[in-house]
Amino acid sequence: YRAKLKYANFKRKKTNSNPRHGPFHQRAPSKILWRTIRGMVPHKTARGAAALDRLKCYEGIPHPFDRKKRMVIPAALKVLRIRPERKFCKLGDLSSLFGWKHSALIERLEGQRKVKSEAFHKKRVATQRAQKASVKKVKVSAEDQKILENAGFA
Repeated sequence: YRAKLKYANFKRKKTNSNPRHGPFHQRAPSKILWRTIRGMVPHKTARGAAALDRLKCYEGIPHPFDRKKRMVIPAALKVLRIRPERKFCKLGDLSSLFGWKHSALIERLEGQRKVKSEAFHKKRVATQRAQKASVKKVKVSAEDQKILENAGFA
């Protein structure tokens, strides 16, 4: 609720003489995040501008990154950062409240991505199990075992 009020207060700010002169209030979650990070970076210096150029923000997980292994950052987990009785706000929900119209599309695409990802994971686990089983089945002769030990594969 508080985030909604803060963003509504921010959206109220505009140029009196001509609102088209700015400030501009983006509604997409990626743009809101980008603007928030811009406030934390010295973006008027060459170093800050270069840092912002390297920053990429997306809604959902786009194509080249959906196949990459994801990492969990423990310091960013909600369970570890926020006490259970505290209220919180999701950026996508806030964006939808203020006129972002693509949340249903992103949810649908993320659902499809999760199904594909689950199928890939099951296939990979099955392959790994089969590989471990085949390695256990293999019998190595004594002289081959000696060669492997000398090479460091004991």
